[in-house]
Amino acid sequence: MKRRNLLQLAALSVLPGVASAAPLRELRLDYAYYSPTSLVLRRFGWLEEEFKADGTAIKWVHSAGSNRALEYLNANSIDIGSSAGLAALLSRANGNPIRTPYIFSRPEWTALVVRKDSPIRTLADLKGKKVAATKGTDPYLFLLRALKTAGLKRSDIEHVGLQHADGRAALEQGRVDAWAGLDPHMAASELEGGARLIYRNVAFNTYGFLNVRDDFLAARPTETARVIKAYERARKWVGANPTEAAKILAEEAKVSLPVALLQIKLRSDFSNPQPSAEHVRALQLAAPILRDEALVKPGTDLDKVIAGLVDTRFAQTVIARA
Repeated sequence: MKRRNLLQLAALSVLPGVASAAPLRELRLDYAYYSPTSLVLRRFGWLEEEFKADGTAIKWVHSAGSNRALEYLNANSIDIGSSAGLAALLSRANGNPIRTPYIFSRPEWTALVVRKDSPIRTLADLKGKKVAATKGTDPYLFLLRALKTAGLKRSDIEHVGLQHADGRAALEQGRVDAWAGLDPHMAASELEGGARLIYRNVAFNTYGFLNVRDDFLAARPTETARVIKAYERARKWVGANPTEAAKILAEEAKVSLPVALLQIKLRSDFSNPQPSAEHVRALQLAAPILRDEALVKPGTDLDKVIAGLVDTRFAQTVIARA
C-alpha cells in the first residue's frame, strides 16, 4: 500500500489516547504571533492535556517569522511549524522535507508600509529606495510580487534584510524608506506610529500553513492527527471568542489590545482549515515569482513540489470529527 494511503488510514482511525507506535517522549512545535491559534493552544495547555496519558512532553519553540519556523523544521529542531504558504513552497522546493496537512488561517498579514510623513505614495515611488523585508517569508515574497505589478524588479530597490520587528524599528527610525510588514508589528506601526499602507493585496498573502516534517508524519501519523484535533479546538475557540483571543495575542506579543483586535478581527479568516484546491491554486498563481527571481534551481517542477507539499486528504476526517 502506498505511503500516502497509509497516512490517510492512520488519520481516519485516530482515537484519543491511541498512539501509532511506542509513546512519543517529546513533541516539538512552534508558536508564533502571526498564528493566534498557536498562542491559544499553548496558553490553555490543550496539547499537554491531550498527550498527558502518554507521558509525552510538549516543547514549544517561538518562531519570529516563517523563515525561522522553516529553518527549525529543516534542522529537525521541531516536528511541526507554522509558516506562510509561499514560504513553505520555496522551502520545500529547496530541499526542506515538509508537508502541509492543515491551514491555521487565511490572513492579510502583510502589506507595504511607509512612515506617515513619507512622500512615497505608490509602488513606482519605491524605485531606488531602501525597503526592509525578511527573506524567506510572505512579506518578502509579497514585496517581489508587488514590485512586479508596477514593472519593477528586485534590483530596482535596495533590499534591507531584517527580521520583522527590526524592520518596523528601521522604518520608524528612518533607516529605511519602506517595509514589507507583518502583523502584529504592522498593525502596531499603523495604530501607534501612524504608518501608512501604500499597497495591499489579500490575494498575495498566501495562507497560514501548518507544516509537518515528512519523517515525523510517516512515523507518527496518529500523533499528527491529534495535534490537528487540538488546533481545531483552538480554531473554534478563537472564532467564538475573538476578543479573548486578541487579549492573549496582546499579552504574548506585548502589543495593545486594539492592535491585536485589528489583526484577529479584521485581518484574519479562520473559517477554512482543510487544505484544498483553493490553496493549491493560490500557490500555483504565486509560484512564478520564485522562478522569475531565481529563488529556486532552474528546471524545478513547482507544480510537482506543490502537489507534494499540500496534503488535501490527511486531515479531512480529523477536522470533521473535531
